[in-house]
Amino acid sequence: MDQQIILDALFSAIAAIGFSAISRLPRRAYLYCAVIAALGHSLRFLLMSPDGTGMHIFLATLIASCFIGLLAVFLSPLARTPAEACFFPSLLPMIPGIYAYMTFGGLALCILSDSQEAYNFYYYQFSHNGFICIAILTGMVVGATLPVFMFKKISFQATR
Repeated sequence: MDQQIILDALFSAIAAIGFSAISRLPRRAYLYCAVIAALGHSLRFLLMSPDGTGMHIFLATLIASCFIGLLAVFLSPLARTPAEACFFPSLLPMIPGIYAYMTFGGLALCILSDSQEAYNFYYYQFSHNGFICIAILTGMVVGATLPVFMFKKISFQATR
């Protein structure tokens, strides 16, 4: 379990650095984005693990996104970048790619199905995975932006 958490944190940090570079952030912000992503993604991993709480991915993502938002608000003045610039690359490793993939796979198979039973099964897969994907993305947005609005004074210090 410890090794999985460390690998999860490492890969999230690497992805956040890559997304920071693509977003053209100043290099001084790369380390902060990496730390925020590693801690946030590891929190989600722990919340979802059977040894931890075994929480559903939506709720775990909402809590981890709020944690990422809090870290971004308090670390962005050190990086001298807006909090949004710090949490955006840190959130990207948590995008629910497998749910999006299964959503569109279910849609394609739904369209190509020959029987009513197959159509119903693939439509269920399409809608189930689509709702989870949209819920996770919504949780990421809400969770990360709430701290920015709650701590406006600190949040906008970096841009003054």
